[in-house]
Amino acid sequence: MQQAVNSETFVDESSINFKDFALQWLELYAETSKVSTVRARKVEVNRLLDYLAYVKLKDVNVVKYQAILNDLKKKGYADNTISGVHTSARMIFKKAMEYELIKKNPTDYAKPPRKIQTVEEIENKKQEIKFLEKEELVHFLITAKKKGLSQDGIVFSILAYSGMRIGELLALKWKDIDFEESTINITKTLYNPKNRTKEYQLLSPKTKGSIRKIKMDANVMNDLKQHKKEQNKLKMMIRDEYVDQDFVIAKSSGYPENVKVIENRMKRILKLAEIDRHLTPHSLRHTHTSLLIEAGVGIKEIQQRLGHTDIETTMNIYAHMTADMEEKASHKFSELMRSLF
Repeated sequence: MQQAVNSETFVDESSINFKDFALQWLELYAETSKVSTVRARKVEVNRLLDYLAYVKLKDVNVVKYQAILNDLKKKGYADNTISGVHTSARMIFKKAMEYELIKKNPTDYAKPPRKIQTVEEIENKKQEIKFLEKEELVHFLITAKKKGLSQDGIVFSILAYSGMRIGELLALKWKDIDFEESTINITKTLYNPKNRTKEYQLLSPKTKGSIRKIKMDANVMNDLKQHKKEQNKLKMMIRDEYVDQDFVIAKSSGYPENVKVIENRMKRILKLAEIDRHLTPHSLRHTHTSLLIEAGVGIKEIQQRLGHTDIETTMNIYAHMTADMEEKASHKFSELMRSLF
C-alpha cells in the first residue's frame, strides 16, 4: 500500500475515497493475520462501506463517524458488533494517518454508544449459568458414555478434564498425545466456519499463551488409549476409504470432526440427562475453571492451564463461582459473625 501511495497509484489525497483505501488496507492486514480474524474484519469493513464507500477520506470527521456508530446502535446491532466495527475503523484511519493521507483521525474522540440499563432491567435480567455444577457434570459425562453416539464419551471427557477450547480439541493429532507423561500438547486450532468436511484449516492458537502442555487425568488417558484402538480397527476395516491424517477426533472418513456436530451431540446428551439449560462445548471450559477454583488452584496455574495470555481474562472467569461455593461462603461468614457475638 505504501508503494501505491509513493508511486502515486493513489490519486492525490483530496480525492481518495474510503472504499479504495479500506480495501487496500484489508489486503495488507490479511498478509499478517489469521484467516478467521480477516473474515471478521471483512464483515466490519463492509458495514463501514454502507456509510462511507464513496466518501473522501479527508471528509470523514468525528461528527460524521460518531453518527455512524449511533446509527448502528439504533438499528439494533449488539455492543460487541459495534465495538468490532469501531476497532476496524480505528486501524484503517490510523494507517491513513501514517501515510499522511489525513491530518486527523476521526475515530480518536468517538465512542461506541452503550445503553444504560435501568434498575428494573438489571433486577429482572435472568442470569443464565453457563457451566455445570459438580453433580451435573458427573451425570452429564456418565450419560455421554452410556447413551452417547460414537466418540461422545471421549470428546466430552477431554473437554471437561482439560478446559481446552473446542477448536483445540478438534485439531489434536495423536502425535500431540504423550501417554507416558499423561499430557496433551496444544499447538493449533481447527478453523472450519462453514463446517464442510474437507474445507478446514489448522491455524496457530488464539494467543501465544494458548500454546501449552496440559497434564491429564489417568482415566481419561486410558479412555484415549481405548479410543485409539477402536480408531485403528476402523482403519483396518475400511482401509483406503479412511483418509488418515492422524486426527484424534475424526469422522469415519478420517477427516477432523466439525464444531457443529459436537454442538448438536451436546444438545442431545443434555436432553437425555434432563439438564434443561442452553449450554455449549465452551461451557465445559467454564465448568473446568469453576471446579479448579473450588479445588483451591491458584490464578496463575489456572491461567496457564487455560492458555490465557492476559491475567485479566482469567480474573473475569474467576469471578464466576458455582452456586455451591457461594452458599459455602455465605455459611462460613454467618458462622464467623455468630462466633463474635
